[in-house]
Amino acid sequence: MAGIEVTALHKRYPDGTVAVDHVDLSIGDGELFVMLGPSGCGKTTTLRAIAGLERQTTGDIHIGNTLVNDLPPADRDIAMVFQFYALYPHLKTRDNLAFPLRAEGLPKAEVHKRVNEAARLMQLGPLLDRRPRQLSGGEQQRVALARALVRRPRAFLMDEPLTNLDAELRADMRTEIKHLQGELGATMVYVTHDQVEAMSLGHRIAILNKGRVEQIGTPLEVYDRPASLFCAAFIGSPPMNLIEVEVADGTLRSKGGLVLTPPPGLPRDRSLVAGVRPEALEVTEPGAERSVPARVVSAEWLGDEIIYVVDYGGQHDVRVRMPPTVRFATDARVGLRHTGATPAVYDVSTEELVA
Repeated sequence: MAGIEVTALHKRYPDGTVAVDHVDLSIGDGELFVMLGPSGCGKTTTLRAIAGLERQTTGDIHIGNTLVNDLPPADRDIAMVFQFYALYPHLKTRDNLAFPLRAEGLPKAEVHKRVNEAARLMQLGPLLDRRPRQLSGGEQQRVALARALVRRPRAFLMDEPLTNLDAELRADMRTEIKHLQGELGATMVYVTHDQVEAMSLGHRIAILNKGRVEQIGTPLEVYDRPASLFCAAFIGSPPMNLIEVEVADGTLRSKGGLVLTPPPGLPRDRSLVAGVRPEALEVTEPGAERSVPARVVSAEWLGDEIIYVVDYGGQHDVRVRMPPTVRFATDARVGLRHTGATPAVYDVSTEELVA
């Protein structure tokens, strides 16, 4: 396996569109690194540039100690897994797995050994004599992963490989990919727009927006301290509540009177926004200690929790995560208070984290 270094990567198309704007990434040997962002943020273009399927305008890409800027995809020693499985419909599973090895001219014994090893890792033994049309979507995706494994590349690049699966299969495949990566110690770069995939899979996550990297960190780091208002609004389901506040008497106070515990060193001469996770707020009975008057706009019943949307003091659509035992009707008059960790605070003009 090998680490991957991306330095000042820039991609501009002939029509002037900038897809990737000076991206720097340092991906460790054996790391499962996730690139996360909305459609059009540049994550797939960055992955394709690493693979050699897209030629960058400027910037350097190293795989291991090798500068690969001018190497074709076949010489970069990587394997890609795509959103679409791209299996040969006329070949059985064992022949789909063996195809890239036979193309390399490996001996039959080595081909047989690698195919069986990959089939064992991906639990494909009973499926080796079936053609793709006889396989479910999850089984086809496991075959696509196994076909990448047989080549024993220096790195795996995965472009939204689970998008076409239903929710249950996606959860199962996330578990399989994480287990496989740990067992192999493989370097994997995984592209997704799904924050659940990113948070559950990645050792580290790079959040991209408009061709730039907004933040790189562990799942816990990007969840607890998003580096920008974009990250705060993108990570989390529901995302952070973004509440306009001012520093007053050693507290953060919103226009609706909600009081928050401020982090140290806050500037007093800027327009500030506090990022508060839904689980750091509480819906209470009216008049409860430290609460402000609020109204329940809606309630989403999710079985193990309820997500309340409340309105208070002109602040609309504030989301609160509560246990299912705490129940309030729509339009009920309630209290709202802050109970959790110190919020992240952002400068309105720069949209960056200040404390």
